[in-house]
Amino acid sequence: MAKTKEKVLSSDVLDKQVANFSVLYMKLHHYHWYVKGENFFTLHVKFGEWYAEAALHLDTIAERMLAIGALPTATLKEQLEMASLEEASGSESAGEMVRALADDFDTICTELTEGITTAEDNDDQPTADLFIAIRTSLEKHKWMLEAYLAE
Repeated sequence: MAKTKEKVLSSDVLDKQVANFSVLYMKLHHYHWYVKGENFFTLHVKFGEWYAEAALHLDTIAERMLAIGALPTATLKEQLEMASLEEASGSESAGEMVRALADDFDTICTELTEGITTAEDNDDQPTADLFIAIRTSLEKHKWMLEAYLAE
């Protein structure tokens, strides 16, 4: 299948989010396993919910790529090189975990906004719609995390 300009541009922005959600998924898993402190029960559950959501977004984005004839990156090495997010360091406190996730959600939302524009400019409404739905969810999570931090 020959790649059109639309597919190249859409696949690039989609693949960046495959990488981001792969890193986010592992980071949330890490935080879920290793969170400690007085807010353990609240954060442990919330991180578990969010890694399940990240897995769904990852799969949906990758499947969108496949539907338009593109191949998503599928190795951790490629994903770490492409992602805007950094993996967990392993030494974060519960508060640092929350701050890092708020920042990660903000980064992804910014990139999704750019991706929405790119998709719309190339008449790729399904990708724009997908990114809008994901951004809406992440904006709410970011708001909740910042409220948790009382910022």
